[in-house]
Amino acid sequence: MNARLVLRSLLALALLNTLLSMKNWWPTPGVLPDARLAPEAVFGWVLLLAWVAWRGALSARALWAMTGVVLLFVLGRYFDVTVPALFGRPVNLYWDGQQIPTFLWVSARDYPWWVSVVFVGVLLAVLAVLLLAIRWAIGVAAREAAPAALRARWTWAVTALATLTVIVHLAQWAPSVTWHAVTHPVSPTYVRQAGLLANALLPGRVQRVLPPSNTIKQALAQPQQSLAALRGRDFKLIFLESYGAMAFEHPRAAPALTRARARLAQDLQRSGHRVASAYVKAATFAGASELSHLSLLSGIDLTDPLRHDLLLTTDRPTLSHVFRAAGYETVGLYPALSWDWPESRFYGFDRFLDGRDLDWRGPALGYWKIPDQYSLVKFEALHPRSATAPPRFLFFPTITTHLPFGPVPPYQPDWERLLSSDPYGAEESQRLLASFVDWVDMLPNYIGMFEWTYQWLGGWLQRPEPRESVILLVGDHQPAASVSGAGSNWDVPVHIVTRDPALIERFVALGFTPGLEPRRPVLGGMHDLTALLLRALAEPPPATALR
Repeated sequence: MNARLVLRSLLALALLNTLLSMKNWWPTPGVLPDARLAPEAVFGWVLLLAWVAWRGALSARALWAMTGVVLLFVLGRYFDVTVPALFGRPVNLYWDGQQIPTFLWVSARDYPWWVSVVFVGVLLAVLAVLLLAIRWAIGVAAREAAPAALRARWTWAVTALATLTVIVHLAQWAPSVTWHAVTHPVSPTYVRQAGLLANALLPGRVQRVLPPSNTIKQALAQPQQSLAALRGRDFKLIFLESYGAMAFEHPRAAPALTRARARLAQDLQRSGHRVASAYVKAATFAGASELSHLSLLSGIDLTDPLRHDLLLTTDRPTLSHVFRAAGYETVGLYPALSWDWPESRFYGFDRFLDGRDLDWRGPALGYWKIPDQYSLVKFEALHPRSATAPPRFLFFPTITTHLPFGPVPPYQPDWERLLSSDPYGAEESQRLLASFVDWVDMLPNYIGMFEWTYQWLGGWLQRPEPRESVILLVGDHQPAASVSGAGSNWDVPVHIVTRDPALIERFVALGFTPGLEPRRPVLGGMHDLTALLLRALAEPPPATALR
């Protein structure tokens, strides 16, 4: 075996292994090479040796087919190492495949059309180069490396050693040793997705996959009694985007937000409100907020994203239906949306407003344009309440505190000015438009966003209202692992805010802690909060705590 042949063969095999063993360049979407063995590369090499020994050289059709398979594994590997690093949760090809196009479309709206064309062109060029590089490497491995390896004893020994090492690693016989030599495989990701798709498509699987909606059905059987403790007061369910336990526990974020929380506590006291807090486990991490939203609304554990999609195909009832049955007007306020969202029909809202209905005339703030402070005051202007109108259930998922957490808007104490065409003034608007968002270190902006959020919440709670409201503030998920840190939990704060001390005591009896500071243990999953909420709002009052 001459030196040139050895060099080309090693280069081809190293390229294939590198593409299938790459690791994330944290905290960016980039990747770095990993010298460890990729299980798919080792097993692919063994299969290639067997094929060449049995059939000889690969045909052109077989070469392209193998290239396509390897490309799928390479793309799977990229998402398998990138999604957990950035978002702190495993990749889900079924779910992420639907979310990524929407995210790219929303991002593209901020740039001229030619930027999108260039981006697509570069992406296609990268895929083309990747495809040709894989084809070249497989061709060299099949035509040169495999025939030579079949004739040399030392290559048999090296192949056997590599294969045995991978098998030992996958069998977890000596993981503390083998992880230095072998990276994790991507094949299980595809196996999991195949199982999820089977549940979605095979007849009868939906009923077996989705748990029953007993909590909501029981409340619907007696809606007036289920909400009796509200005594006809409005109920506002507000999901605070990316509001996670790190706001209270992160070594940098928690002390930085202490002053803002103290100010919010003072605002609550001045407005006559009381608050109690707890932790629950979100149904998702870093993204896919709908999983937490609908887990709470439906009372079903939707930590498996496919359950969420399956649920939308059914006529299962939600909290919105319970409030409507009790005589409430139900409203969904979604400032993040600026496109038609037919799935909103499942939620059962009497009114549904998206970003287009809110007519924000100030500077476009990042990807999501509309500040949460404005969304609330605009909604109240569009649909004012009166003391004699039916009570209202408002479901409001906020959006300004979404990744990448910038630019941070200023708090506008003159709420009515937000409705004008110049909500912040020309100088401040120019500053916002020129703000730099640091994708590498997003923590400072995250802290700034929640200082602002605590401030506008305090200001909003001091505004006069024609009829008293009860408010539930819930975090939808922790922020991305690039902000919250590797290995962060899925826990989020929940706050109940009311002027009724008896209602606060109901929540305290069920495990909440008086004040803005939640305490552990976690009270359960997001879907468990549904049952807890209905217990607190029902007659008779709860007798025992959940702790």
